[in-house]
Amino acid sequence: MSEANRAAVVIRNTSAADRPPAMPVKVDGSLYRYEMIFSGGGSRAYADEPDELVGALRPGYDALGTPEERREARARIALDAQVRAQAELAAAGPLEECTPEERAVLLGGRHVPPAPEEWAAPVPLVLVTSFYEPAGSLPRPRGPEELQVWLDPADDWTLLTSLHAAGTIKVAILQDSP
Repeated sequence: MSEANRAAVVIRNTSAADRPPAMPVKVDGSLYRYEMIFSGGGSRAYADEPDELVGALRPGYDALGTPEERREARARIALDAQVRAQAELAAAGPLEECTPEERAVLLGGRHVPPAPEEWAAPVPLVLVTSFYEPAGSLPRPRGPEELQVWLDPADDWTLLTSLHAAGTIKVAILQDSP
């Protein structure tokens, strides 16, 4: 497949009560290397390269011409996922056990990255690595690791694996690379 025509195969996912959809195969009958479940479980994507999966998360990603444009697109994906994941974690609580200051951080906008010196609230804080040391200028909050969920848009694979670890997507390696 030419570089310009590489794209993930995206199919609609079935409900959890139904059997998973048939896995697509390539023209030569072989399996794709990766499978990703995304869109709240509503879609599955199959691809041979991580950037193709990122393209399923952000249509037009494959047409971005510069590394800077791709970096910005990955950061936007991470920020969108941060907002959704933080809302889900806050809704799952125990928000009532948080201080008013902690609730303000959890429920506040993300147009400015949250920058608490320490995070020990009972609800995890979702953060994007781009804004925090060493990649960014903000110091990382001190506190238990399990209370900080980090999304890392540094490259295609780290973005996908951090989204997977945060539970916003599921990525599986179906076969090792040739």
